[in-house]
Amino acid sequence: MNLSVRQLMTFREVMRSGSISQAARTLGRTQPAVSAMIASLERELGFRLFHREQGKLLPTPEARFFLEEAEEILSRLEQTKRTLAGVASLERGRLRVACHPAASGFFMPRVLTGFLSERPDVEVALMMRSSRVIEELVASQQFDVGFAETPRPRDAISQTDFDLECVCVLAADDALAGKAIISPADLDGADLAMLFSEHETFQQTRKAFDDAGCSFRRRFELQTFLPGLQFVASGMCYMICDMITAHGFLQRGDADMPLVFRPFRPRISSSISILRPAHRPSSALADAFCACISGQIERMRNDIESGRRN
Repeated sequence: MNLSVRQLMTFREVMRSGSISQAARTLGRTQPAVSAMIASLERELGFRLFHREQGKLLPTPEARFFLEEAEEILSRLEQTKRTLAGVASLERGRLRVACHPAASGFFMPRVLTGFLSERPDVEVALMMRSSRVIEELVASQQFDVGFAETPRPRDAISQTDFDLECVCVLAADDALAGKAIISPADLDGADLAMLFSEHETFQQTRKAFDDAGCSFRRRFELQTFLPGLQFVASGMCYMICDMITAHGFLQRGDADMPLVFRPFRPRISSSISILRPAHRPSSALADAFCACISGQIERMRNDIESGRRN
C-alpha cells in the first residue's frame, strides 16, 4: 500500500464537506481531479469509501473508520512541520552543555538566560564538571558544547580558545587599591589566595614572583577562586584571580564585599575554550549558542576594563 499525503488530505476534505464539488473548491482543484484522487485511494485501500444514493455522496462504514486514521496521520504531520519549522528558526531543540566550575555559577547561566529569552521551546541540560572531565564528555560526543579551561588540541575536539588575563583582587580600603597596576613587588611577602600547585595560574604567578626576586606566600590553597573573594574582602590576603570569577562578582554587585580589581603585571594568562565534538555535524542551535558565548566573553572583557577604573 502506497498512500500519499495528498490522497489523505483530499479524502478528509471530501468527508468534511460531504461533496466532491465542494471539496474541489476548498482544495483549489477541479472536480474530476478530486474524483480521480478518491478513486486511486480506493484502489490502494482495496475497499469502497463512498457510494451515491439519490444524488448524495454517502461514506461507507470503512470510510468513517479510515477517517480517524487519516486525521491522526495528518495531525502528526502538521505537528512535525511546526516542530521542524521551529528547529530551522532556532526556536526549538535541545542543548547539552558542560561547564567548568568558575563559569557555572554566574557566567554560563547569564549567557543561557540571554540566549533562551526568546526561545521558550529550547531545552537545556547544564552540567558542571571539571575541565578535564568536560574534555572527555565532548570528545565522546555526550555533550554538544563544553566550556572549560583550554586543553591540549586533539582530533576528537573542535575548540575555540580565548586568552584571558587574570586580575589582582584587593579590598577596597587597602593601601594598594589606589594603584593603577599591581606587581610582584607590591605583594612581596604578602599573604595570597591561590589555586592548587598544578594549576597554570599558580605556576605563572609563582614564576613572576621568582623572576622579580620577591617572596611568594600562598596562605590559602583553593580549588576555585570564588571563596578567595571573601578572604580578600576580609583583609586576610590578596588574590590573582581569573577574569570570569571577577566578572561574576562585578555583575552581582555585592555591597557586603567591597573589592576592587586591578591589572597585574607581568600578565598572568587564564585561557578558556569553547569545545565541540569534531566528528559529529553541528546543529544550527549549537552554532548560535557558541556565537552567543563568544559575544559574552567580549562584553566581559569590556566590563572588567570598566571595573578596573572604578
